[in-house]
Amino acid sequence: MSSEDAVGPGSVRRTLGPLGDPETVGWWERVWRPFWVLPSTITAGAVLLGLLLPWVDDHVLGNVAFLFNGNADSARSLLGTIASAMISVTGLVFSITMVVMQLASSQFTPRLLGTFLGSRITQVTLGVFTSSFVFAFMVLRDVRGGSAPFVPQLSVTVAFGLVLTSVALFFAFIHHITVSIQVDRVIDRIAENTVAALERGSEQEWDDTSAVPPSWAPGDGPTVVVTTRERHGIVQRVHYTAMVRGAREAGAVVELLARPGDVRHRGQEVARVHGAQADDEIVHEVRAAFGLGRERTLQQDPEFGVRQLVDIAERALSPGINDPTTAVQVLDELHRILRVAAVRPDRSEYVVDGEGAVRVVDRPTTFARMLDLALDEVAYYGKDTLQVPVRIEALLDDVEGMARTEHAVTVGQKRADLRSRHGGRHAET
Repeated sequence: MSSEDAVGPGSVRRTLGPLGDPETVGWWERVWRPFWVLPSTITAGAVLLGLLLPWVDDHVLGNVAFLFNGNADSARSLLGTIASAMISVTGLVFSITMVVMQLASSQFTPRLLGTFLGSRITQVTLGVFTSSFVFAFMVLRDVRGGSAPFVPQLSVTVAFGLVLTSVALFFAFIHHITVSIQVDRVIDRIAENTVAALERGSEQEWDDTSAVPPSWAPGDGPTVVVTTRERHGIVQRVHYTAMVRGAREAGAVVELLARPGDVRHRGQEVARVHGAQADDEIVHEVRAAFGLGRERTLQQDPEFGVRQLVDIAERALSPGINDPTTAVQVLDELHRILRVAAVRPDRSEYVVDGEGAVRVVDRPTTFARMLDLALDEVAYYGKDTLQVPVRIEALLDDVEGMARTEHAVTVGQKRADLRSRHGGRHAET
């Protein structure tokens, strides 16, 4: 095998823990991801159906006994009623959706709005409601009276069927909305996704007994700072494999200055490339390996899940809401997350190529960072409540007892820090 072939699928790795490359999203998934795509597609299908079915009624079916058998006036009345009623109901559904989003934003956190907008039940409901009145309008223009009457029996029957479907979807939509804003469902879903992000990787990748301590130093060669140039946003993904391959070809080492979840503005630094010049190809490859967007995602950023839970707890502990029980429910889910993180070592910051040479120096999240994020703010805002300090102490007791040795030390330090800063019930033993 040549040196060029040494870097291939599976050979780029982190010395401890999974590599963490972003999951590939196909073009089909990207097409259907925006909120408006599915409702628009359903409505477009209704327009095509509204053009096709009257032609089928006129040229293929003729008079069918078990389909709509009214005259032109009754067909116009039914279709007009369907169109006007479905426009009103569609407006109602939009209103309910907006109210739910506003409630979720004020009661939980604005960072949950993407979840509600991504609901397929909401998208399908809006699409079917919209298509119902669009289809009724399309068919209504083909109904004729007078000396040569024409009533599209199949089309009117389908319009009535769309109304029945809309009623069923309305019930499903109301159920989905009422369930989706229940706090226990919201925090459980966030915790489940966060745990899934933390548990990625095989046992072999997490086996710290087989990890080879890397050897790396910047050296005395040239160093290039990579910036975002004209781009700005939140770091959503970092493609490590692409950077390792480019760094290996250039004989360089990439030191990351940003992790997923960080905000980077125009011209701000994201990495340093040691052993390269400003016009080398590796500089462009490193810049392209950073994906910037408008909002944080959980895929490479498990801290985002913890951040959402802490936001919910803080709002629950605010004077305007004063709901410490919800804060305790959030602590239950944070406890679940911390137990998963506590039994595994921290990911190594070193990503190596197929020959074991360090090519990327990362800034992965650590157990200590997650522990600080999970407890510091909740402990501060909940220090004067009866429930929160007691629950935090129980959480620390359990996690310290089952954690790895290095993480147990971190938990002990966190306990001492909380007691020194907040005192009160945190200081009770």
